Amino acid sequence: MATPAPVARPRLAYSRALLKLSGEAFAGDRGAGGGLDFEIIDRLANELKTVAALGVQLGLVVGGGNILRGTAASAQGMDRVSADYMGMLATVINALALQDILEKKGVDTRVMTAIRMEELAEPYIRRRAVRHLEKGRMVIFAGGTGNPYFSTDTAAVLRALEVEAKVLLKATNVDGVYTADPKEDPKAKFLAELSFRDALVNGYAVMDANAFGLCKENKLPIVVFNINQPGATARVLAGERVGTIVT
Repeated sequence: MATPAPVARPRLAYSRALLKLSGEAFAGDRGAGGGLDFEIIDRLANELKTVAALGVQLGLVVGGGNILRGTAASAQGMDRVSADYMGMLATVINALALQDILEKKGVDTRVMTAIRMEELAEPYIRRRAVRHLEKGRMVIFAGGTGNPYFSTDTAAVLRALEVEAKVLLKATNVDGVYTADPKEDPKAKFLAELSFRDALVNGYAVMDANAFGLCKENKLPIVVFNINQPGATARVLAGERVGTIVT
């Protein structure tokens, strides 16, 4: 009996990528502090399963704003360092929830944390993370940078640079970068392409300043896109023009 020919995978624009997911993405319409919406996480996992089938080496950094945001807790009187550590623990909860659903769908996944908690996940070790990616495992980076005063945006850029990702994908609830908030200003214009310089000069909020500065300094392209569009992540990685690309 003849051996069936292997299924050809589409050519990828980015062979290794880092996807930044906000905590709010896990809450759906509930928004910040809304906890976990498992129907939304299941839909997200289906999207990521499609990406895994392309053969992309994908890492993810997850936020925790659907459970607790350190800056918000600090603003209400909590010690900033303690609040930020609580926010880091919230990202671990999100990572474990996503891992569980992904693995039930057959996607080999590892959670790595910046804060050691071996009973739950592997400690973040750069070489081990790269090896997981090379073996086709999806790696979810939790715990932010492991340090207070740094956002998960900064953690995403840091991990992307450390594992030598070719692009940083910033998942949002809008189609990309606009000249103003499209929900508040109907005249806001969509920007398909943007340079780091123009983003800084015009004050476009692509991500927080520390994270954006790291991308600019290291020439790491950013694609800002709407995670709620079915198939959007796979289309970006295949090289389609989706969302806004910042270079």
